[in-house]
Amino acid sequence: MLYDGRQVANFVLDVCGDIERPISNLSLQKIVYFCHVWSLIELHRPLIKHSFEAWEYGPVLPYLYREFKVFDSAPITSRARSIDPISGSLRIVNYDFDSETRALLEKVVSFYSQLRPSDLVRLSHAEGGPWDETWNHKGVVNPGMKIKEDSIVRFYSHAFVPFSLQ
Repeated sequence: MLYDGRQVANFVLDVCGDIERPISNLSLQKIVYFCHVWSLIELHRPLIKHSFEAWEYGPVLPYLYREFKVFDSAPITSRARSIDPISGSLRIVNYDFDSETRALLEKVVSFYSQLRPSDLVRLSHAEGGPWDETWNHKGVVNPGMKIKEDSIVRFYSHAFVPFSLQ
């Protein structure tokens, strides 16, 4: 099943809130990206239905950026919302992951949320990685440059898994 990035973001924020680990917009973007990466590698399926874009500071889901940009580098204290199609009002986006997905997400969030934002940027900017390949092409940098899933799989399938899958 493919999920909305807001569902994954709210899961990340809830897990980090439970362990009192503040998360900025920049960190959230990278942690959500690594959740998607490791789902592709470990579960052999994409997690998020939307494509990440290559922005200056790494992979970004633009709608998540817009949702949380008001926090700048401060800890996020709200949750991602969407418009309720019946009432037209904003509501917090809920999540319900299968046990395999939830277990993977807990491990990914636990590991990556310990890192500083600058470390997360450095990891997402790995030379020859999907962001680097998309951002540092020979053409002009422009908004909307999508990071291809086959590039993610090609690069991370040879990477060290930084957390225990047991």
